Amino acid sequence: MEQTILLVDDEDFFRERLAKAFAKRGFTVFTAANYDEAMAVIGEKKPAMAVVDLKMPGKSGLELIAAASEASPAMRIVVLTGYGSIATAAEAVRLGALYYLPKPADVDDILNAFARDQSLGVAPGDEGFEAPSLARAEWEHINRVLHDCGGNISAAAQKLGIHRRSLQRKLQKYPPAK
Repeated sequence: MEQTILLVDDEDFFRERLAKAFAKRGFTVFTAANYDEAMAVIGEKKPAMAVVDLKMPGKSGLELIAAASEASPAMRIVVLTGYGSIATAAEAVRLGALYYLPKPADVDDILNAFARDQSLGVAPGDEGFEAPSLARAEWEHINRVLHDCGGNISAAAQKLGIHRRSLQRKLQKYPPAK
């Protein structure tokens, strides 16, 4: 049985990277950058699975989960977000999401989430998961906040609660390998 998946994320680079990784694993991949594109794909292609980012311009991922669950009840949804909270996780699951993952998540993390529903027939990803180091997690968080601030170092430093010069020094370093 051919496995189809829809990837909904407003970050082009992340979405395309995930799409390539799923395609290499034999999935038919559809992508969307927002609610409207996603609903068009769901209506036309009826994918079996979807990975949805919660924070998108326009309608949110929570609104998409509700509409997608109504339009295609058989579709299984895993939610990704860089802004995790217990309340949004509970709401996403209540609306029909199968599982909730914090960003950055890779294909193996997502496959493991889908593998929880045996009816999908998804093989789990590599079990040799190695958590990122604290330095790597910090670097990824800093870059996510900087991206959300439109590259404005002063605004990012304020959100992170550190001095602008400290943030500049951290950004000059290469990302930790693991």
